[in-house]
Amino acid sequence: MLADPESAPDAQLWGAIAHDDHAAFTALFERHAQAVWNYAYRLTGSWSTAEDVLSTTFLTAWRRRAEVVLIRDSALPWLYTVAANLVRNDHRRRSRFLRLVPKLAVPDETRDHAEELAEHDHTRHRLREVLVAVDMLPTAEREAVQLCMVGRMSTADAAALLGITEVSVRSRLSRARARLRGLTEESFDD
Repeated sequence: MLADPESAPDAQLWGAIAHDDHAAFTALFERHAQAVWNYAYRLTGSWSTAEDVLSTTFLTAWRRRAEVVLIRDSALPWLYTVAANLVRNDHRRRSRFLRLVPKLAVPDETRDHAEELAEHDHTRHRLREVLVAVDMLPTAEREAVQLCMVGRMSTADAAALLGITEVSVRSRLSRARARLRGLTEESFDD
């Protein structure tokens, strides 16, 4: 046990920690906890995650106290490395999880065939209504909608095909959307 752990250099503290000196570990924690938390916060942008990283970093330090030999007099570079590895591993784990989630999705088996047919029928009916509304648009707007919205052509290509500027195509699409909203909402309010 060290006589005065607060004033001992990190290398000396670490030597005492390796021999299960709790007071030396407490001194090391109090000396570097704020710096490790700040570092973890800069890496994660989250207060709670930084707290978790801080705790796990010092837990790792305690668990590996007999294995680690400090190269420099400061334990901070080693603590930063542990914190960065924890953040990196957590990021990888979350990324793998997010890629896996769609594969784990269970289809909704509570829907029956009648519900699906009704929904399909409603969608077909709605599409017919929208196409009828498109046919009611002025010719210039109808052409823009048919090319860009129905045919999924870019506004630049539609402009070249129609022989007008791209700004004109966007303007026609904007006016058409406003008219279509009015025409299709009226037909579904009954």
